[in-house]
Amino acid sequence: MLWTVVVLGVTGFVAATVVPLWFQARDQRLLIVTSGSMEPRFSAGDVVVLRAVGDASELRPGLVVTFQPIGSSELVTHRIVEVVRLPVMREVPGTDGRQAPVLDAAGEPETRAYIRTQGDANSAPDPDATPVERVRGVLLSVHEGWGRALAWATSAAGRAMLLGPPLLALATLEVLSVLDDRRRREDRRRRQAPQDGKLDALLLE
Repeated sequence: MLWTVVVLGVTGFVAATVVPLWFQARDQRLLIVTSGSMEPRFSAGDVVVLRAVGDASELRPGLVVTFQPIGSSELVTHRIVEVVRLPVMREVPGTDGRQAPVLDAAGEPETRAYIRTQGDANSAPDPDATPVERVRGVLLSVHEGWGRALAWATSAAGRAMLLGPPLLALATLEVLSVLDDRRRREDRRRRQAPQDGKLDALLLE
């Protein structure tokens, strides 16, 4: 029973560590879904597997991508609804944040590719377009429920639950082994004691 606890706990901890590394070795990435904006494609608590974007030209309407919106540190996973070219903007010095197009050598506005996105469960597109350079991956697959398990297993409480019982079980097994060795030594001494007494008696006679 104690060895079962050890095996189950260690197996769970190793799985939680190895699974992300296995995907990473294949140049893929795991992300835990935290909202329902893409239901029914995937839901909060699921895990999405992403592949890297080889070339921005492969981005097209219909693809589900993970991107980092301008001015945000968070990642968003939504569907591309449009790919457009928009002027590159910069703040005009001496103004209160007013933006103006960046012009090229010919005096024409410089443009770059942007994606417009929308969550499948949302009624309207996302408010801002995102430069294609900020796309972090393209959806490959979805694993239902993995997110909750991975989030728990990699949390402090999860690690304690996975490793605590096996460590306690190993300590218990070690104590039992020491007690068993001591009992065996005492049994041997008890068996040998009468024999030594008889030998002394024979020598005295």
